Amino acid sequence: MWVNSMGPLDILNHLLNFSAPAAALALAVVLCGRFFGAKGAAAGPRWRQFAIVFAVGLAVLAGGLVLWGRDGKMLTYAALVVATATCQWVLVRGWKG
Repeated sequence: MWVNSMGPLDILNHLLNFSAPAAALALAVVLCGRFFGAKGAAAGPRWRQFAIVFAVGLAVLAGGLVLWGRDGKMLTYAALVVATATCQWVLVRGWKG
């Protein structure tokens, strides 16, 4: 009987493809945050902002995977956009605007 098993490179490929939307959106949100409200050092270093927003994005993607049983659902991506934008807004204290 033929068994379809994934090797380490296949697993790495799947993990990178799963996390790519969160990484790309986190990078875009943090870099554009400078133009949309991040003033001075109140927001902290960009690498820390990226790490926090990326972690929030991964949590949303994992939640969508658990909730619907598969990744790539448009509702999960919409939640990803809302969650990462809200996280960045909180990090740069956007309400003080």
